[in-house]
Formats: sequence, C-alpha cells, structure tokens
Amino acid sequence: MSKSLKRVKAALEAANEPVEVLEMSESTRTAEDAARAAGCMVDQIAKSIIFRGEDTGHVVLFLTAGGNRVDAAKATAVAGQPLGKADADLIREETGFAIGGVAPVGHLNPVTAYFDPRLRDFQQVWAAAGTPRHIFAIAPDRLLAITGATEADFTA
Repeated sequence: MSKSLKRVKAALEAANEPVEVLEMSESTRTAEDAARAAGCMVDQIAKSIIFRGEDTGHVVLFLTAGGNRVDAAKATAVAGQPLGKADADLIREETGFAIGGVAPVGHLNPVTAYFDPRLRDFQQVWAAAGTPRHIFAIAPDRLLAITGATEADFTA
C-alpha cells in the first residue's frame, strides 16, 4: 500500500469516518474518469484543484464539483491573495500527493481549503484517496467537516 493511500486512510480513521477506499480497475485521474469508475454523475466527484498562493507561497485547495471550473477572479477574492499555478513539486512537497491523486485529506502539511456548495446537492460524493486509482465515497457535509474547508462561491 502506498504512503499516500495510508495517509488518507489514517486521516479518515482519525476523523471517525468509516468509509471504504476502493481501488478501481481503471484510472480515476480526471473527474470524468472517476465518475465513470464510480458509476456516478461527474458533479458527484469532489475534484481537488490546487493553486499556489502568491503571497504565502503555499498551496490553496479548492474542492469543487467535477463538472465545475474554478473561476480565477472569484478564487483569488475568496483566498484573499493572488493565486498562481502550483507546480507538481510544490503540490507533492506540501500535500504529499502527485497530481491526479490529490486527496482532500491526509496532507503532509495543513492546507487552506475551500468547498464548492454544489457538492451539497448530493447525498454522497466521491474523492481521490491519494493515488490515481483509489477513491472513496463520503457525505458532503462530512467531507466539509473533516477537511476544515470554508464553503465559498469560487466557480464559473
């Protein structure tokens, strides 16, 4: 089992969240791939979109519904700082995850996170579990609570 997957499972257990992490036979790198693998709507995928905070130099996580796009101007306003592209090295250094498997929990360092209200439209959403082939289902309210994210309007 990968270190990334172990961290996600440990974070979910520490939050007393009894979810089953599933290994899919196909890739879950994109929201479309994950929705196909999970057999759900694309918007039921909680995408982890990472930016670099230009003032802090740290990553900022936006958890958004799979079909939504993060609006740069709205995200900048929500984050209270200019946002730039987070490269793969920064993402791995701060979260411990590779692009395509960034989970909403189990980060190496505390991460500022924002939550798309669209995810609340579902009883269950699916999120990456630290690898491009592992996902887990969770109630949106629980995901919001255990990530410590702030609910905000940042989508186009």
